[in-house]
Amino acid sequence: MALKIIDHGSKEYQQMVDLRNEILRKPLGLLLTEEDINADKNNILIGAFEDEKMLGCCMLVKQPGQIVLLRQMAVIFDLQGKGIGRALMQFAENIARDMGYREISMHARKNAAGFYEKMGYRESSNEFTNLTIPHIVMKKYI
Repeated sequence: MALKIIDHGSKEYQQMVDLRNEILRKPLGLLLTEEDINADKNNILIGAFEDEKMLGCCMLVKQPGQIVLLRQMAVIFDLQGKGIGRALMQFAENIARDMGYREISMHARKNAAGFYEKMGYRESSNEFTNLTIPHIVMKKYI
């Protein structure tokens, strides 16, 4: 499996949009908007690949100071639990650390909080609803 930063607008980026729609949006009756896609231009886009097929993805969104926000973590349904998410997280953390960030924060879906806890993240908010799904803010100092 290869982990890499991908370019906005590339063939790999289109795979990322398709995967995010399939895993994160379609189950909610939603699709990524043009506004979402345009906002991605400013983010660090990360993909996990086998040959040229994307297996999973996430992104880092720069914040003021030494905090970066992890967003849009998605792994192909049939491959979840196979270590792809863990590898993506470790890669994203290394990138963030190399760029000078000291904390990663996220709005984690409540049903995924256990995965993030295993990766060293801690809950730092009360539960809230976003896009009809329970979420929690989670953070990790890196």
